[in-house]
Formats: sequence, C-alpha cells, structure tokens
Amino acid sequence: MCASPVAKKDNVGAIVNRALDAGEGILRLTPNWVPRSFLHPGKRIKLAPTDWYALGTHRGGIDERWFASTTEAANDNRAADEGLSYAVFEGQRFLLRDAVAEAGTRLIGKTMFDKYARWPVYSKFFDNMGPIPHHMHQQSQHAAMTGQQGKPECYYFPRQLNAAENHFDYTFFGLEPGTTKADVRRCLENWNKGDNGILDLSKAYRLKPGTGWMVPAGVLHAPGSMCTYEPQWGSDVFGMYQSLVEGREVPWSLLVKDVPVEKHHDLDFIVEQLDWDKNVDPCFKQHTYVEPIVDQSASGPGYTDRWIDYGHFNSQQLVSAKELTVEPGAKFVLRDPGASGWITVQGSGRIGKLALQTPAMIHFGEEPWDEVFITQEAAVRGIEIENTGCEPLVSLRYFGPDVHKNMPIIGAHAKK
Repeated sequence: MCASPVAKKDNVGAIVNRALDAGEGILRLTPNWVPRSFLHPGKRIKLAPTDWYALGTHRGGIDERWFASTTEAANDNRAADEGLSYAVFEGQRFLLRDAVAEAGTRLIGKTMFDKYARWPVYSKFFDNMGPIPHHMHQQSQHAAMTGQQGKPECYYFPRQLNAAENHFDYTFFGLEPGTTKADVRRCLENWNKGDNGILDLSKAYRLKPGTGWMVPAGVLHAPGSMCTYEPQWGSDVFGMYQSLVEGREVPWSLLVKDVPVEKHHDLDFIVEQLDWDKNVDPCFKQHTYVEPIVDQSASGPGYTDRWIDYGHFNSQQLVSAKELTVEPGAKFVLRDPGASGWITVQGSGRIGKLALQTPAMIHFGEEPWDEVFITQEAAVRGIEIENTGCEPLVSLRYFGPDVHKNMPIIGAHAKK
C-alpha cells in the first residue's frame, strides 16, 4: 500500500483552493474500491489479483470501483469512508465530499450547489463473474421512508474492459407483459423454498460492448456479467427480489435493506415499491436501450465526443455520460456546460497540467493517473486535452442534473 496520508479536516479548505489553482480547476482522484459480500469479482477493473480481498474475505471480493463519489456505500461492516472518493494534492488526500462542502460553487457551480448542497451523482465500474440478483432501486417516495433518495441509473459496456464476457452476458429487465402483482407476491412467498422463480416472470437481453441502457428507479433488473460503467443518482438503496443466484442464497435482509422495519414482512408493500407500468412495458427496450451518438458540436479533427448515456427519467435530466476519443498527437480544448467525473480507459496524455495514464494493474492503495474531477469553472472555461501516446486516448465522463441544454433522447440512435 502507498496511499497518501489524509489531511486534517480543518485544513481541507486551504488545500482545496491550492489544488484547484495549481490544477487549473482539475482535481486528481484516487481509486475508490468497494466490495460486495454477495458477489464474485469479475477481475477486469485492473485491481491486482492479490488484492481482490484486500478488505478481508468476510467483507467479500472487491468488484466495484466508484468514481468522483460523495455517496457512502451501504455495506454491512463498512469502513467510515467506504464509497467516498479522495482527491490527492501535494502528498495529501482529502474527501471530494469535503471539497464540495468547502468550495461547492467552484466545483459544481452555484445552481447545483444551491439546490443539492452536494455532488448528487456518482459513477462506478461494477464487474462480476456471474449475474447479480434480480433487484430494483427504490423510487424517491419509497426511499424517503428510510431517509434516503431514490436511484435511477445508466449502463454502458466499455469495449476496453470487456474482452471477456465472463459467465453470463445477458441482463434480465422488468417483467413480462401480462405478469400480475400476485405473481410477484407468490415469488416472495416462496423465498425459503429455493429458487423463488422471479426470473421466470422476466426477459433477458443479450449485452453488447459499446451500448447501454437507462434504468429507471423501481424497475427490476438482474445485470449480467459484462463489466459495466454505471452513472447514477447519489444513493445506494436497493432491494433484491431473487432468492437464489447460481446456487447462492440471497438473504431476505437484502430484499428489505431499505424498507421501513414495520414493513419487512408486508409483501404487498414490497411489491408496491415496483414501478409497475415501467416493469411490464411491452416496449421496454425501445424506451431504455441506447447506443452511442456522436456529438458533432464537440468533435473535430483528431477527436470525437460521443453521447453514451442520455435522455430523461420521468422527464428529468438527472445524469448523463459521454465517451471522448482523442487520436495520437491530437490536441484540442474541451468545453462542457458543467462539472464531470472523468476516468481514462485507454492510452495516455494530459488534461490541462495533469498527466493521464491508463494503468495495466493497480494494487490496493496505489494512486494511478487515470481519474480526475473536472470542476464547473474549468469545464466552462475550457481545458486542453492532448494525446501524447501512440494509441487512442479514451475516457468516460459523467455529468450531474440539468447540465445540458441539448441532449439526444432515448431511441435517437435508431434514427441516425
């Protein structure tokens, strides 16, 4: 391990402003590893094999890396800072969450900071050997009952991280049209009888690298084994509706983790958490599937900026993402209307004054040069990006709510 020491919290304000001035509005971030006790690591997110269980086998394998996160991971036995991203400057680390609290207007813009008082989104790689249980993330009204927020999310399957599909490259989404609430309730009644049959009510879609999905809150989904880039709202609520996955038990506690205690065995309430119309939508793929669209206004000779996650959730622009490819030797000025979290997935170069390098392997605690946070002030002013290597420089970056005036709608790729 070689993680930089953590700065004292009462010194963060001064360090943040020095870091912003020195980096011209760009903050260097360090890897933010998150384990899940009920899943098996997929081994594609660059973490060294010796470190898959760096937090102990009792915590589970590390199968996620979170990006520019100010959201805590809702894991049992979690560390105090689990899920929270650190910035690093002059040999010291400080939480991005604390940086936003100290200099929110500079980091995310006055409008967003005044409305949310935090960076309200995050992204991650999740990378599993097999499928995840059929689950959903609560809608806002249900999450609020436990003092939390609902969570819609987006998927994108980067080609650079999916040379191997692992065990099951299909995702079940929603419920087959004609499914009744009584059908789902019966699955819950059968929880302790082995496989409760919830997947018999759903449909699987084959996953394809370089494509994505926009998954609303309240919609059941059992993600397949492709390594997934997942921009989402800043919450870690979920409920697992599948009792057995690849022969492994899913405890009832993971179904009711974010349900009020008095309703832990109220099967009707648990079913009512689902957004029923969206789950049984006969045109589900048409309303949620996305493919990359070139943003011609942000592309030019030697560089191409593509929308990869776009559109709205219930008519709201909550989170979106783009993929930037810069050819060897190319240099240009990137301008965005808002802050973003950036992860480099291929090649090397620089962003402003900071070097970029895609690592081949990362040991737990190391601080590679692949992740940054682009502040609102830097994004609007413009940042010079240069590919200094001999292969394309490819990055993914995600944005917060209400940033873009012009963004494609879901389904727009089919009209190109």
